[in-house]
Amino acid sequence: MSRTSSDRTVAEPEKFVFEEPVDTLCVRIVNGAVNVVGTEDGPARVEVTEIDGPPLKVYHRGGTLTVTYDDLPWKGFLKWLDPKGWQRHAVVTLAVPQRTKVEVGVVGAGAVISGIAGETSVQGVNGDTTLVGLSGPVRANTVAGSVEAQSVSGSLRINTVSGDLTVVEGSGAEVKADSVSGNMVLDLDPSAGADVRLTSVSGEIAIRIPEPGDAEVDANTTSGHVSCAFDELRVTGQWGAKRITGRIGSGGARLRATTVSGAIALLRRPPLEDAPSFRKDI
Repeated sequence: MSRTSSDRTVAEPEKFVFEEPVDTLCVRIVNGAVNVVGTEDGPARVEVTEIDGPPLKVYHRGGTLTVTYDDLPWKGFLKWLDPKGWQRHAVVTLAVPQRTKVEVGVVGAGAVISGIAGETSVQGVNGDTTLVGLSGPVRANTVAGSVEAQSVSGSLRINTVSGDLTVVEGSGAEVKADSVSGNMVLDLDPSAGADVRLTSVSGEIAIRIPEPGDAEVDANTTSGHVSCAFDELRVTGQWGAKRITGRIGSGGARLRATTVSGAIALLRRPPLEDAPSFRKDI
């Protein structure tokens, strides 16, 4: 059943249409899934297809559409680890205008956000996050959940503890990622002069750069293994700390990567997507 409403308590599957303008979306759920889609026109829509446990609150106030639980605040969200509170489940799909500012928090739930041009913020505890076709600035903080970003053209800032990061066809002007033990795999196009800064303690970092490439590179590891597919770059250090430095093409982009014990690999992405071959290996 579809309803037009501005303030609802949802204890069973329902659909809602909000005719009022929406410029900010706030969603926080435990277990299940959140799917957010940016649309060019039409009113905001909410569909709750599955729900178990405490009811969700769905309301619209002052341009902000909120879907949440009464006991799940945004501030301090990543520290919300009450085992009793995990005994709930919800699957929610939302369609909002592309320019909407989106804030999503998930505990043990997956989040998929696509087609948003406004600012996007995601916080997750044991939930995987997928970001597709986002053109606004993106910030994601996760504890153990992985983050996958596809065709993200806005700035991208990621912080994880043990979750992995995968970036496919990244073309944003800024990519900054920090992790403790999560691995990072990035397929980047640095031709637009991107500033890429990656830091990890024990996680591995692999970066694919398309030919002919255009980047100033400085990548180092204290005790990890390094691989480099670019003859233009210099690999130094036989034992202990190792470093990859130099310029590819005109060096329009800046690429910085640092790990303590994780491995670093710089891969060449050929035009025909052939398997890369390593030319230097230490």
